Amino acid sequence: MAMTAAQQQHIDHAPAAVVVPDHTQTRERLLRMAEAANEVVDCIGELHAAGGNVVLEALRHGGEFTEWEHYPADDARDPVTHGQYYLHAHSPDDREQPDYAHFHVFMGQGGLPDHLRRNCRSDGDRPVHLVAISMTPDGMPARLFTTNRWVTDESWHGAEDVIALLDRFAMTGDQPSRPLNRWLTAMIRLFRPQIEDLLRDRDRTIALWRAREPDADVLDNRTLDVTSSMSISLMQHIAWLEQQLDG
Repeated sequence: MAMTAAQQQHIDHAPAAVVVPDHTQTRERLLRMAEAANEVVDCIGELHAAGGNVVLEALRHGGEFTEWEHYPADDARDPVTHGQYYLHAHSPDDREQPDYAHFHVFMGQGGLPDHLRRNCRSDGDRPVHLVAISMTPDGMPARLFTTNRWVTDESWHGAEDVIALLDRFAMTGDQPSRPLNRWLTAMIRLFRPQIEDLLRDRDRTIALWRAREPDADVLDNRTLDVTSSMSISLMQHIAWLEQQLDG
């Protein structure tokens, strides 16, 4: 996971807050995360050397920057793996805020195992939301979060079923950008333990709301949008990972 001085300087701009896994990881999983860390750093370095970052890369072919639009317009979709994502850009007035844009990451219906597809018949072609990655204005990940069903109009499944989809997620093509696709694929691998925790917290949040409002459709409740959230720091997470592997 060694970084060049330029990569180190760029990544050091990430927020200081960090949440690391509070449960034991197998060495096999740690090694997969370390491989993903190298990929994440390489992609950031490649884009930084060209004067860009992952947010600018997502916006590069999107035309005029417009609040609430998807970038790319019809989402990035992998025809082989059925991974899917888009960048949701906030208002230009919010660009100085650390949470001014975020990637929503999905698994499309074609990538679901048979038992989940059978349960989705009433949902049409809605994808399954895996996680959202909140970005800073200089293109660094700052937060991971999950959302209520109405936010992305997703096909809803329990946390353990969604967790089982994480290993299936990959963006393998060149569109809209190979380094962006590589970065996003590696981010899901690198922060896998945190994403698992967030999905379980999401279900606990939904259960609490259902207990409090048993007659309401919690998944369509517009007052509940973010169901779990945690701040992250790429630099500190990599440092934690190195400590685990050296221990």
